[in-house]
Amino acid sequence: MLLSCYKDNQQEAGCDEAGRGCYAGPVFAAAVILPADFYHPLLNDSKQVSEKNRERLRPVIEQEALAWAVASVSEKEIDEINILKASIKAMHLAIALLKKKPQYLLIDGNRFYPYKKIPHQCFVKGDGRFASIAAASILAKTHRDEHMARLHAEFPQYGWNSNKGYGTAAHRKAIEQYGLCVYHRKSFNLIPAQQELF
Repeated sequence: MLLSCYKDNQQEAGCDEAGRGCYAGPVFAAAVILPADFYHPLLNDSKQVSEKNRERLRPVIEQEALAWAVASVSEKEIDEINILKASIKAMHLAIALLKKKPQYLLIDGNRFYPYKKIPHQCFVKGDGRFASIAAASILAKTHRDEHMARLHAEFPQYGWNSNKGYGTAAHRKAIEQYGLCVYHRKSFNLIPAQQELF
């Protein structure tokens, strides 16, 4: 059973990211403020929810949340600042887009840089503990998957409509065959240096 809040009587935003371990595409993050009485039987850590049910949850969260926002940091910037900083920056960007200012931030994971003067708490596997973080994980994941489907239309050989940019065997084989494209994260050292980029 997911917890509705960490501390009573404060407006909390749950924050999570998606795509941190991917070979290609941006990292996405979401911030969500839920009503105190929000409940949905399908809501859980996005990794524990089927793609079909994530798509069912997304409009419910977007309609019923007191505030929600999604932001991303490009693969180019990931290469420039590193994936940890990019993930946290994406969370900061999402928090900044919220229409209501949270009084407290619940962060999935164990690393975060303070955002302005809003107090925060990190929770390892927080997306399986708090409803607001779980909701953020669903939005970050579904928005990123949608983005990767658009990129797939541009570079169908990598199978991003199914692997979403993760390093599956098929994706790795496609990289060996076709090299890297503009959306791959070059800092991840995905191919031998002698192969050409396009």
